[in-house]
Amino acid sequence: MAEQRRSRLSPERESELLTAVLDLVREVGYDALTMDAVAARAHSSKATLYRQWRSKPELVATALARCERVSLSDIDTGSLAEDLRGMARWLGEQLPQGMELMRALGHASEQDEELRTALRGLVVEPELEGLRLMVARAVERGELKPENPAAGFVADMLLGGLAGRWLVEGLDADADYLLRYVDAVIIPALDLS
Repeated sequence: MAEQRRSRLSPERESELLTAVLDLVREVGYDALTMDAVAARAHSSKATLYRQWRSKPELVATALARCERVSLSDIDTGSLAEDLRGMARWLGEQLPQGMELMRALGHASEQDEELRTALRGLVVEPELEGLRLMVARAVERGELKPENPAAGFVADMLLGGLAGRWLVEGLDADADYLLRYVDAVIIPALDLS
């Protein structure tokens, strides 16, 4: 992944630019997104964009990483079951505007290796690390056995619930669905009941 460039933008201006990127991805899709369109929407120049981000994939991944997330490592209630429920509630609140964006970027990343690499480095890996920390804290507290084979599949189970509802029912997973899924699938698999 490219080294981070020194920013000459104020945090507020950077946020405006990154918000414009995500708005455009939602409106026109990743493939139709251009640096010209971002510059026009954000009342900026393409040169400003390219000084900060080397490419469209890096710009989009950065926008998603900075504008659309809360770190899973920040969710710490003192109980893995409650951490998972908190994560489900947060995801359920974010999904109405986030699923369309995630589906578009997921599809685009299948076609664009640079985008896939940028998303993995800036979005996926930090969240997986947050989830690993959440599970590690539960092991340290003694509420989760370190040898539990399901512990290594928490992210897979969660993503299965998110994608599965869309594929099986044609519906986005909302907070109610995700809470029921966590209680019926993930918590029993981790033997936290």
